Amino acid sequence: MRIGLLVTCLADGLFPQVGKATVQLLERLGHEVGFPREQSCCGQMHTNTGYGRFALPLVRGYVDAFEGYDAVVAPSGSCVGSVRHQHRQIALDAGDTALAEQAGEVASRTYELSELLVDVLGVTDVGAYYPHRVTYHPTCHSLRVLRVGDKPLQLLRAVAALDLVELPEAESCCGFGGTFAVKNADVSAAMLADKMRNVTSTRADVCSASDSSCLMHIGGGLGRLHTGVRTVHLAEILASTRADAA
Repeated sequence: MRIGLLVTCLADGLFPQVGKATVQLLERLGHEVGFPREQSCCGQMHTNTGYGRFALPLVRGYVDAFEGYDAVVAPSGSCVGSVRHQHRQIALDAGDTALAEQAGEVASRTYELSELLVDVLGVTDVGAYYPHRVTYHPTCHSLRVLRVGDKPLQLLRAVAALDLVELPEAESCCGFGGTFAVKNADVSAAMLADKMRNVTSTRADVCSASDSSCLMHIGGGLGRLHTGVRTVHLAEILASTRADAA
C-alpha cells in the first residue's frame, strides 16, 4: 500500500522522532510511505478559534498533497479528527462544492495510526519489543471524535516484554486542548494535576498516548515534578525492536 504521511505541525517542529518512527514502522510492515513536502497545517487551530476562512487554503493544500495516495496516516488523533470532521464543511461554508467533494474523498482515506494498523492493514502484532512498564492515556480526539476504542491498547498488548498497566480515570482529559490550556490556564493546570496523579499511581516508567500535544502537556508536568516518568508516543513504542534495546 502507498501511504502518505501527514507529519503534523508538532512532529515537524518539536517531535521529529514521532514522524520517523511512523515511517520506520510502516516500512517494516512492507508499505511504501511518501512524504509530500508541500503539506502544511491541517487547519484545526484556525477552525477551532473561529477563523475557518483562513483554513480554506490549508484544506485545498491538503487535498493537493495527498489525493494520490491509497491512504494517509497521521500520528495524531487530533489532526485526523480535523481532516475527517472539518475539511469538507470548511469548503462548503466557503461555497466551494468541488473542493468539498475532493476533501471528503481524501478525508475518507485518512487515518490515525492505530486505525490504519488495526482496521485497514489488519495487524495488531507489529513485531515490537519494549521492555518497560507502560500506561496509556487515550486522547480526547482519538477517543471521542475518531472513536478508536481500544485499538491502541490492542497494539500495546502485543508488544513483546511490555508491561501494560491500566491508567485510573483514563478517559479524563489531560487539560491541554490546544488554546484551552492558554485561555483557561488554571482549569487546565488542575486537570493536569489529576492526570499526573493517576499516571504516577501506576508506577509506570512510561506514559504513552497517540497525540504529541497531550504528551507535551503531561510530560511537562511530570518533568517539573521530577517524577522520572517519561512520555513516549505510541508510534515510537511500536517502532521499537530488540535491536534498539540491545
